[in-house]
Amino acid sequence: MDKLATLEGLEKEIMGDKSLSLLKSNLVFGEGDPNCEVLFIGEAPGFNEDQQKRPFVGRAGQLLRKCIREIGWQEIDVYITNIVKRRPPDNRDPLPEEIESYKPYLTRQIDIINPKVIVPLGRFSMNYFLPMAKITRDQGKLFKVGKYFILPMLHPAAALRGNEAMKTFENTFKKLPGALQKINTPEVPEPEPEQKTQKAQRLEDVQSRLF
Repeated sequence: MDKLATLEGLEKEIMGDKSLSLLKSNLVFGEGDPNCEVLFIGEAPGFNEDQQKRPFVGRAGQLLRKCIREIGWQEIDVYITNIVKRRPPDNRDPLPEEIESYKPYLTRQIDIINPKVIVPLGRFSMNYFLPMAKITRDQGKLFKVGKYFILPMLHPAAALRGNEAMKTFENTFKKLPGALQKINTPEVPEPEPEQKTQKAQRLEDVQSRLF
């Protein structure tokens, strides 16, 4: 499957869907490598994202992108998107019905990309995958939901609000390479029982003849 072409087709489908919420805002579909191993998902575009039609390009987005580079990755090697693909008025939180409206398209977007790890940014994105989780308690933990590994993080906008939150965000980000390596490393099989030495085998042969 040509993932890029399939994603472009999905984007056009969303553009043509007049039943969706927030149609007065620009569509911010997502960007990055469709063959990536790590997919970042926020909640909804903000002002700058709406203007540029790109995800995470404002102040919070710059922090996210800086942290990606600081762990030795490139922005073009991951994929970045949001649950809701258009900006809510005044940058308010997305409403449940708005999340539901875009949910089928996000599900298809994830299926096309098929990443190893999904990183939900903030509680709205986290609760999409882990409805009972709490961001303060469960951020930084690795979960398995279906075939995907989920590693929730604070939203970078929350990290910008205080030193402790920033420290938590940066420390969790540093866990990503190790988590991905662990997921990509197959479990070492149990070692086979040590084969008998030739001497021990000859001794058993002698004993079997004697008894």
